[in-house]
Amino acid sequence: MRPRLRNPSNRLLIFLALFSILIFVLAEGTRQRKQAPYWELKIRAANLAQRAQDRIRQELDVMGIPIDYENDPNGSGLIGEQYTLVATDRGELRSKLICTNPNFAAIIVMMFEKSGLKQGDKIAVGLTGSFPGANIALFSACEVMGIEPVVITSIGASTWGANHPNLTWLDMERVLYESKLISYRSAAASLGGGTDNGRGLSLQGRTLLLDAIRRNGVELIFSGNLENLLEASGSLRSNIDRRMEIYAEQSKGRQFAAYVNIGGGLASLGSSQNGKLIPSGVNLDLYRRNFPARGVLNLMAERKIPIIHLLRLPEIASDYGIPLEVIPRPAVGEDPIFFRDEYSISTSIIYAVILILFVVAAIRIDLRYYVNKQTKILFPPRRQDDPEL
Repeated sequence: MRPRLRNPSNRLLIFLALFSILIFVLAEGTRQRKQAPYWELKIRAANLAQRAQDRIRQELDVMGIPIDYENDPNGSGLIGEQYTLVATDRGELRSKLICTNPNFAAIIVMMFEKSGLKQGDKIAVGLTGSFPGANIALFSACEVMGIEPVVITSIGASTWGANHPNLTWLDMERVLYESKLISYRSAAASLGGGTDNGRGLSLQGRTLLLDAIRRNGVELIFSGNLENLLEASGSLRSNIDRRMEIYAEQSKGRQFAAYVNIGGGLASLGSSQNGKLIPSGVNLDLYRRNFPARGVLNLMAERKIPIIHLLRLPEIASDYGIPLEVIPRPAVGEDPIFFRDEYSISTSIIYAVILILFVVAAIRIDLRYYVNKQTKILFPPRRQDDPEL
């Protein structure tokens, strides 16, 4: 190939462009869909979550509680009513639906792996009744990975959560435990809401939640006056301190491997503002940051343990590869979180070398033209009227 002085051939440039596209298509053709890491654990967790949802749906039928298929299109049984006597605040229906996807349990598995958890580890958990689907996903992941959770529940739930007075999260948890689908239950429970003592609920609503805690045989965390619920004598700080005491008692001297928060419980977060400031998902260095108030989550972070924060579920779903919509009904093991695309490295290298050789050959043909052009730019010929002449 002889170098040339004239302009580069348009035909050659077009050929290189088309050849580059061909190489890209050939390399793309080597892509194969393969199982993502921890595939087996993810599948087992998702299957268990599906079985747990089916069991809750059976319980709804037994209790004669109807499913609202308009707001719970897949009939998961995990979407409550909009407003009930035990609904603490407003919630987003979309978030509640996202975690009814049984594959959400696979996200928890990935978060556990990212946090370095292993079989036999003990974790502290603070959850609410607002996201029963996420709660089930957590218990499912713990079961398949052999992780022991120490759970404290804020039994109150926001709209569309586990807010039926006769089927609160503690009732669901007991049903799953008695059905041998999960091996652990809450060690204690509070009313939730403002001050974690039921602020925002009516007297009847607080009474219903207290009844639910009693019928499930769970220790009550309540710093108010049980003899007179109208007396506002409880404090959020007292409930936070009691939670830390229970975690210490249940740990039996072991260090927790992580702390998991599900929902916007004030005792766990310290304040509603913290829920917005703390990044969703896994936080490995949260102890470096300051917050306007300190809840159990912050106190655990100060021990330099991983914090898993599950609140803004659309963000989490997008980050981990599960759909934001639940129609059509998600099938276990079919979401992108279970797979990854891999390319043939050796074949791709060969294609890249071939493309480089063609480009180098084309440049060599036109090298003399580019050198001559650059020389004229750097050292332009002098004009006859140049003063220096």
